[in-house]
Amino acid sequence: MSDGIPADRDLHTDGGPDTVAVVGGGAVGATAAYDLARHDVDVTLFEAGHVAGGSSGRAAGICYDAFAEDVDARVAARAVERFRAFDGHGDFDFEETPYVWLARTGDDRRADAIREQVPRMRANDRDVALLDADDLATEFPTLRTDDVAVAAVARDAGVVDPATYPPLLASLAADEGATVREATPVRVALDGDGQHGPAVLHDDGERQAFGAVLVAAGAHTKRLLADAGIPIAMKPYRVQALTASFDRNVPVCYDATAGVYLRPHPDGLLVGDGTEEREADPDDWRRAADDWFVDGAVTAVAERTGREPSVERAWAGLCTATPDRDPLAGELDDGLYVATGFQGHGFMRAPALGEAVAAEMLGGDGIEPFAPTRFDGDESFAVVEGMVVDG
Repeated sequence: MSDGIPADRDLHTDGGPDTVAVVGGGAVGATAAYDLARHDVDVTLFEAGHVAGGSSGRAAGICYDAFAEDVDARVAARAVERFRAFDGHGDFDFEETPYVWLARTGDDRRADAIREQVPRMRANDRDVALLDADDLATEFPTLRTDDVAVAAVARDAGVVDPATYPPLLASLAADEGATVREATPVRVALDGDGQHGPAVLHDDGERQAFGAVLVAAGAHTKRLLADAGIPIAMKPYRVQALTASFDRNVPVCYDATAGVYLRPHPDGLLVGDGTEEREADPDDWRRAADDWFVDGAVTAVAERTGREPSVERAWAGLCTATPDRDPLAGELDDGLYVATGFQGHGFMRAPALGEAVAAEMLGGDGIEPFAPTRFDGDESFAVVEGMVVDG
């Protein structure tokens, strides 16, 4: 174990591969590379650009364990636990910050959903509570509450700079003996050229065989696997965010009625969502934010805080959707693994999901409800917003 990193749980090992390629240097891929390397697997992490240069680096950096479904709650709790363990190492910091979500007066569907969710979250041992408008105003005086029907708060939550986590995990993986290859685009292949098992193909035609390959390449995962003849039920979609000059003394807050979240940020405030509910091209999409999103986000912040923010910069990123809004995480084919389809919750669950996929590769059970083989890969489904309160 690397100096200064708290001891972590041992993963089940039962005849796992000796060599593994991890394709994708985002939060999940870097985590899996680290967890495999610390169990003496010969790991090579391939990243087409630079570590954290894709969707992970553009993530919101919000972390909480407030989930009503039991598997989601366990995964999120483990992720927060690991984020805290890595706090203070390298450039990575975990800033404790409550997470508040609310529905406005007149939005009965979402208000009822919040009232129904909280008891289920508490049944999963999550530290959450319902708040009425007066309670919300007392605990969080920087939020406007006169239009709030109901709110909830999760206290086991925090915020991080998402661009600092994958480099830390990649560095820790290297300390454990992994090879990290940035600026190295590869393709994925299965049996071929008389060779059995998964492999990566380099631009110069070199075929490099491995005992197992994990594809965790974000929005590019679908195309990489399609090149190997494996379809998956995943669609990339575009989301947006901005930073603004503002008082940082606010909690993480999701206004479910407005469909906008905000969080404290070193620049003041980060505001996001701006989901486009249609499939995006991972090689050709608009990186700048749209005017409609910026205008709506500014209005939503003013409505929630009573003050209009001054926008510093705005951008877009890509998330990945699945038919049931649960991830594809596990073995797809003999020795070929995938981790994608996180529906906007990939970064915040990366420490647990990367660990879980690594554990499965080492002979463990993985997370059965997230098994990618539950779909054929040719399903027709609509892209829907990931951060929602369902009624």
